[in-house]
Amino acid sequence: MENMDNVIEVLRQRGLLEATTSPALEQEASKRQLTVYAGFDPTAESLQAGNLVAIMGLMHFQRCGHKVVALVGGATGMIGDPSGKTAERPLLDENKVLENLAGIRENLERFLDFAHPTAPAVIVNNYDWFRQYPFIDFLRDVGRHFRMGSMLGKDSVRTRLESESGMSFTEFSYQLLQAYDFLHLYDTQGCCVQLGGSDQWGNITAGTDLVRKLRGQEVFGVTLPLVCDRHGQKFGKSAGNAIYLSDTKTSVYDFYQYFLRVEDADVIRLMRVFTLLSEAEIDTYVAEVETAPERRAAQKRLAEEITRRVHGEEGLLRAQQSAAVLFGEAMDGLDADALLDVFADVPSCALPYDAIAGQSVIVVATEAGLCKSRSEARRLIQNGGLYVNNRRVEDVDAVVASAWIIDRRLLVLRSGRKRYQLIRVM
Repeated sequence: MENMDNVIEVLRQRGLLEATTSPALEQEASKRQLTVYAGFDPTAESLQAGNLVAIMGLMHFQRCGHKVVALVGGATGMIGDPSGKTAERPLLDENKVLENLAGIRENLERFLDFAHPTAPAVIVNNYDWFRQYPFIDFLRDVGRHFRMGSMLGKDSVRTRLESESGMSFTEFSYQLLQAYDFLHLYDTQGCCVQLGGSDQWGNITAGTDLVRKLRGQEVFGVTLPLVCDRHGQKFGKSAGNAIYLSDTKTSVYDFYQYFLRVEDADVIRLMRVFTLLSEAEIDTYVAEVETAPERRAAQKRLAEEITRRVHGEEGLLRAQQSAAVLFGEAMDGLDADALLDVFADVPSCALPYDAIAGQSVIVVATEAGLCKSRSEARRLIQNGGLYVNNRRVEDVDAVVASAWIIDRRLLVLRSGRKRYQLIRVM
């Protein structure tokens, strides 16, 4: 475990520190155990790769001996945080929020220690305290401490008010709810630090101000940078699609490949942010990127570290095996679903089971469109260039055995080194 007095410096060195509400936080962190929380919207049954920044922030606090609280916004998730959004989010119902919460806890358990002997992580749902809070009482107890001028001056509010869609009163009230979260966690958990993305600054300071006004105590906010690539693309997005931490929403193969495709200009920074590799070890990859970028050693290590953390050793091995299939290695142990992920972008066709099982490889290759004619398929076999499931076909009279059809759903043909044809078996 790292030293307690290192947490702010650790965040700074790893590129995870954007700003703090007070320089006194660094001194406080060196003197005593703090309790810090970060909030997560339960908008899906899994967190996204973009949430990894906040998760890693909590992880470093816990590793440095501090207590961490992960707040799942069951109540605020029904309203939707307007920060960084150009339009109002769809509102969630209570049952959907509770369903999503279970998946989010599973994500967090890969990073946070909920069974730590002295500083176990805690997960809470703000719906538990808001569900019984009467609206009139909330306005009297909390709302009267907020001033319209200050609320309208928040960047997240001003940007939306100037947009075509505007902002609903529901969204406008969001900062009151998040501020009260901080007050509630201060009272019940002794929480004195809130962690969030840089777009959360307005909501975080609303909370620090509320605790100061009602409890007369200084609490702190820490913002983390929004991680984007060199093109300004927000981290965790791929061709408009979110990269999720659950393999039911993003396959392990696609997750691994996302990190494997990181550009040279971004990879070292992302290693600092998303792994626990030491600075000395990261420095070795700095040299690799400069002298042998074609090896992509840094990208491979980044993909390995984060995939292992999120999906475990078994998930990592499966992703690596899937990636190797594209380079002609054996498909043993991979099921049809895994291979469909691997070959999502290659040409495919659908053929009946009876048109494949027991049929000549030459006929199947022609019917599938891998070869233009049976004579071409025959020549390809004779020249050692036709493969079924990455195994070379040696005999021109070979037939497709039923055992070759993966899960009775899939057959993979290959011509030469890289030209694939996928057969979806009906």
